[in-house]
Amino acid sequence: MLPSLKELHLFGCGLYHIPPLPLINFNSLAILDLSANVFTSLMPKWVFSLRNLVSLSLNNCGFQVPIPSNPQNITSLREIDFSWNNLSLPIPAWLFNHKDLTSLNLGFNYLGGTIPDGIANMTGLKVLNLETNLFTSTIPKWLYSFSNLESLILSGNHLQGEILSSIGNLTSIFTLRLNDNQFEGKIPKSLAKLCKLVDLDLSMNNFTVGKASEIIESLSSVCPSDRMKSLSLRYCNLSGHLTEKIRDFKNLSYLDLSGNSISGPIPVSLGNLSFLVYLDISDNQINGTLPETIGQLQMLTNLDISYNSLEGVVSEVHFTYLTRLEEFSAKGNSMTLNTSRSWLPPFQLQHLYLDSWHLGPELPNWLQGQALLWTLSLANTGVSGIVPTWFWNLSSQLVYLNISHNQLCGEVQDKVVGPSVVIDLGSNQFNGSLPLVSSTVHMLDLSNSSFSGSVSRFFCDKMHEPKLLYLLHLGKNLLTGKIPECWMNWQNLAVVNFEGNHLTGNIPRSMGYLLNLKSLQLRNNHLSGELPSSIQNCTKLSVVDLGGNKFVGSLPMWIGSLSDLLVLNFRSNKLQGSIPSELCNLINLQILDLADNNLSGTIPRCFHKFSAMATLSKSNSPNILLYDIYSYGRYIVEAILVTKGREVEYREILGLVTSMDLSNNIISGDIPEELTSLLRLRTLNLSENLLTGRIPSNIGNMTRVESLDFSMNQLDGEIPQSMTSLTFLSHLNLSHNNLTGRIPESTQLQSLDESGFIGNKLCGPPLEEKCGAKRVIPAAVEQDRGYNLVEDKWFYLSLGLGLMFGFWSFLGFLLTNMPWSIVFSRFLNRIVQKIYGVIC
Repeated sequence: MLPSLKELHLFGCGLYHIPPLPLINFNSLAILDLSANVFTSLMPKWVFSLRNLVSLSLNNCGFQVPIPSNPQNITSLREIDFSWNNLSLPIPAWLFNHKDLTSLNLGFNYLGGTIPDGIANMTGLKVLNLETNLFTSTIPKWLYSFSNLESLILSGNHLQGEILSSIGNLTSIFTLRLNDNQFEGKIPKSLAKLCKLVDLDLSMNNFTVGKASEIIESLSSVCPSDRMKSLSLRYCNLSGHLTEKIRDFKNLSYLDLSGNSISGPIPVSLGNLSFLVYLDISDNQINGTLPETIGQLQMLTNLDISYNSLEGVVSEVHFTYLTRLEEFSAKGNSMTLNTSRSWLPPFQLQHLYLDSWHLGPELPNWLQGQALLWTLSLANTGVSGIVPTWFWNLSSQLVYLNISHNQLCGEVQDKVVGPSVVIDLGSNQFNGSLPLVSSTVHMLDLSNSSFSGSVSRFFCDKMHEPKLLYLLHLGKNLLTGKIPECWMNWQNLAVVNFEGNHLTGNIPRSMGYLLNLKSLQLRNNHLSGELPSSIQNCTKLSVVDLGGNKFVGSLPMWIGSLSDLLVLNFRSNKLQGSIPSELCNLINLQILDLADNNLSGTIPRCFHKFSAMATLSKSNSPNILLYDIYSYGRYIVEAILVTKGREVEYREILGLVTSMDLSNNIISGDIPEELTSLLRLRTLNLSENLLTGRIPSNIGNMTRVESLDFSMNQLDGEIPQSMTSLTFLSHLNLSHNNLTGRIPESTQLQSLDESGFIGNKLCGPPLEEKCGAKRVIPAAVEQDRGYNLVEDKWFYLSLGLGLMFGFWSFLGFLLTNMPWSIVFSRFLNRIVQKIYGVIC
């Protein structure tokens, strides 16, 4: 007789198919777990013919259709887990015939449209998990009648509409997670009827109606006579079955309302939620002060009130009974912490975020007693002076330290920068030489201070010690000397920022060892020489900003091989030669700035291949985020661009910016018609060159352009009529060309400054020159001039011919000598520009 088997667990065994086990009787199998395997074929039908099977788990197996359409004799099933696969609709109909099913998990798949009506038959469900799919409907009304539901998880979809008040019918529910959807309207007060509710997450929705006082007061009235008996809830799997002991819990323990539009003050009734363990109301519009009753939440371990509009004073009273508090996140508010120097907090924190609070002038003395602290963020808190020794000792236990944007001063010793993973001391007044970094540090920001001296010791000391540094920001300091040839052991570096220092010399060839480099920002130094060819090894580069230096030579053709480039800036250098057509391979390029060099030749006609500047359907992130580790350290790229005639620093929206600036060079030829296909381009500057011909007739296709500058060239003809289609245009400069005719009439063009049209032969608004009107000089005015134009005309004519002959003889010599002609043309452009600047 074959031995029977009731449970079979093969979780994560790396199976590609069900192994044959002929020596075992599977007919008695009740629990089968084949999760986290990689099956290459459909599940064998015999699995679904096990008549005694109660629980079947096939999550994370990579199936698109993991179950047959007509299984046999599988009536005993009570629990099904098909999560973390590639399931899409339709779901086999037999699944919905299991009215006795108690647990159904279809989370993390690709199910879309409406929530399947077939689930309405499963009235015995206790656990329903449809999280992280593509559902777009409202919550179906039949779901509100599932009185047996203990856990409902619909988070991470695109569900819409309002949550009906009939949600109060789910009287058995313990876990309710509707977060990360598009629900709107008011959070229903009927939640107060859910007496067993323990875990509530409504975060990251569009709730626009409702005040914090109404919501919290309704929740605080939930079954006030009942009492919690155990804190073991923190360690339970709330998405699975709930124990009988948990069924005795009648008060809310977990509440997350973050990421909505909840307004108003926090009510004092918050203290009635006396069994709260986790409270997150961050990223809302809550105002007023923090009530002292929050100090009554004795069970509270996690409190997050970040990114609201809270203000006022927070004192020791607010923390009176918070003995269990482990994480306090309150950044992004404008509160003042007022505690005595001798105060000893009742808690031992692990994580503390007080960014933008008023803590100054000293660092809080009570911090030195926080022996369990891992993460500490006190950015922009008004603290100043020399950092006390006890604080540097505290930093040795931290994983994350951020005290940026304060007025702290003094030198930073080597022992400070370790063993933390993330250290941000930027935007202070620290001075002295750079400290050496521990090998454990991943991110180091010492920017915008007064560090001085050479960088050689920082890079070249302890050469044989492995370096894990991923991000290094030393920008806007007083560093001098050359960048050393010591980059061989820094191969994890992805972000290097030395902008705004006084560095000299060449870029070292050893930087070619930085194979993970994504961003190289060296602008506004005194670097010179040519760009070393070894940089082409850094194929992951997204940002190259070398503007404001003294680099020479031509643009290397190999730059076209850096296919991930988003930003390329060589502004204000001494580059020469033509623009290589290989640049056209940079299809992801959003910002190209080659202005203020000595570049010649023509504009490559293949620039239309910059698809990131051309494709309207391209969806960009608002910022360019190159670093994010454990949500601690974030590095968002900054760039200074010249647009609309002024310098603008972009950071949070840099990912949405598209710009091309080739101004102040000696580029000749016409403006390629192909440029007009760059439909996403917002800024185009071709001014101060030697461009000729007409403005492309299809310029109106560039409907997103906001700033257009073709001034100081030799363009002729009329302004194209299609320019009236540029409805986003707010800055236009066509001055000092040879343009003629009437300025096209449109609301947009006539609203622009007239200075953008002067130095041409144009007429019509916004210029005062009227089209078609001839200037007639009255005879009386002529007599007042003191001479007769008819009698003296031969004298002035001969004088004019003499001057013209002498001028054109000299100019002819220059034009026949090409180098002199270019220099002379640029000289004239500079004169006109200066005169124009004085007049304006």
